Amino acid sequence: MARIDLSDLAHAYRADPKTPADYALKKLDLSWRDGGAYALLGPSGCGKTTLLNIISGLVHPSHGRVLFDGKDVTNLPTERRNIAQVFQFPVIYDTMTVAENLAFPLKNRGVDRATIDKRVAAIGEMLELTPLLNRNASGLTADLKQKISLGRGLVREDVAAILFDEPLTVIDPHLKWQLRTQLKRLHTQSRATMIYVTHDQTEALTFADTVVVMYDGEIVQIGPPQALFDQPEHTFVGYFIGSPGMNVLPAAVDGANALVEGTTVALGARYAALPKTARIEIGVRPEHVRLSTKGEGVPVEIVRIDDIGRLKVAKLSLAGRPLAAVLPEESTLEGSGVRAVFDPGRVHVYADGRRVAGEAA
Repeated sequence: MARIDLSDLAHAYRADPKTPADYALKKLDLSWRDGGAYALLGPSGCGKTTLLNIISGLVHPSHGRVLFDGKDVTNLPTERRNIAQVFQFPVIYDTMTVAENLAFPLKNRGVDRATIDKRVAAIGEMLELTPLLNRNASGLTADLKQKISLGRGLVREDVAAILFDEPLTVIDPHLKWQLRTQLKRLHTQSRATMIYVTHDQTEALTFADTVVVMYDGEIVQIGPPQALFDQPEHTFVGYFIGSPGMNVLPAAVDGANALVEGTTVALGARYAALPKTARIEIGVRPEHVRLSTKGEGVPVEIVRIDDIGRLKVAKLSLAGRPLAAVLPEESTLEGSGVRAVFDPGRVHVYADGRRVAGEAA
């Protein structure tokens, strides 16, 4: 296993990049601790696969260095980095049996037969492939083939890191939770350094100890899943993490109060010197918005209420701006005169999309 450090790293696919907009991956410094379970989370085109491929050696960075345990591997080819990589679509040999596919990475490295058989049996059991080990891979379904591809990435015990590039895309939905659980258990047992690329927040938050959120070629926040939910450092993180995402509203902030569409909203902190030219917004999660008919809060209109089982999600309109609130399952609030009340301690202030730390009110 290895500690991976990315130093002053950046990448552009065009030959002569001149501005930050020319870079698919803007300059960053990042360290992945030995034995950590990480997720690279973000929408398509944000740079996460580029970053993963730089770590694996499939892409050479335009700028900066990649280090494994302090050794510069930037110019080393993939096969000399001692990593395993699982891709979005299955990479297997149809002419081989399932067992032969799983054994192939070990056989290539001259591992003895007894060790190969032991590892193939263990991975086959973990991925519930044991009944299929002697079957030819060519006639299997896409999700079974991807299980084999996952197994090929997991079968080696001596790798510096295991990299997963959206590996569950072709997996049947009802199997995804099971496979995520199995991968998490494998990480706990092996303590291998694992980096998992996905655009699915559920996959990221259930697999990783640390999530790296990317947006437009930049890393906008790194932290454990709960921190991303409780304290999003960028409005994109608030929007992307959570279902529904964080409410973001334009506001004028003065001290410990925000003015939203003509109504004063109390803040849990004081903000003394916000940049005068910045775009100022407040963010509050739907879980921290309650509805009231007692004259408190900001006036809203109820557009509709979605009952999703254990709770309800109210879709609201605040002076024409969408707003969401999570309500208890038993809630029956409806009609006119409804107002939204924000929990002051859970309201964040953002300047040009970045969270501003306030002072004690």
